[in-house]
Amino acid sequence: YVMLLTLSPYTPRYRDRVSPPGVMIRPYLNGFTIAFNVSQPSTWQPYVDSMHHFLAAYDDKVQEEKNIVCVSGKYFIQGGNESEEKKACQFKRSLLQNCSGIEDPTFGYSKGQPCILLKMNRIIGYRPGAGVPVSVDCKVQKGNESNLRSVDFYPGNGTFDLMYYPYYGKLTHVNYTSPLVAMHFTDVKKNYMVPIQCSLNGEGIINNINSDRFLGRIIFTLSIGK
Repeated sequence: YVMLLTLSPYTPRYRDRVSPPGVMIRPYLNGFTIAFNVSQPSTWQPYVDSMHHFLAAYDDKVQEEKNIVCVSGKYFIQGGNESEEKKACQFKRSLLQNCSGIEDPTFGYSKGQPCILLKMNRIIGYRPGAGVPVSVDCKVQKGNESNLRSVDFYPGNGTFDLMYYPYYGKLTHVNYTSPLVAMHFTDVKKNYMVPIQCSLNGEGIINNINSDRFLGRIIFTLSIGK
């Protein structure tokens, strides 16, 4: 009990060997295969509904009410007592442009050009990229590279801005919303199972350990029928 009293509920005691971040995608429905037929809305509507549900916390009005505008390109370091509530930077869904669900409520699924969102796992105190934003790229994980001919990334060129880091923990960083990178698969081979690997790239990022498919990368399959 005495030892527990010496531990802080806000931050880990030892942070000198913080693990690199893992990643996850949205939508995530019963596995890592996203399969649908463009001509059958019932096959892609669940993905669309999942995206809208997930992005509700990122609505522009919600972000403007809860969070602040930050300075892009540098870490948002906040001092003061560790128990003080920390401010969070706005991440508006409009930043995701064609993958925001605003202009196209189907996130491209009705056109056979699905949007998929990538997020890094939260790690208290972690500053990714050592001062340089971490970027995302995608490629065919196995097979013919021409099966994936075009991917657009939002916001910007598909990077996680430094201003969203470090994360201070759920007890004090109450309104924190994880930054996202949207991947818009605008030209994928149809009627074919295309395995795709999307990876983080940056200083301190590990994305090549075969025994962990979520560490710095994620593998999923796109199967888009006509």
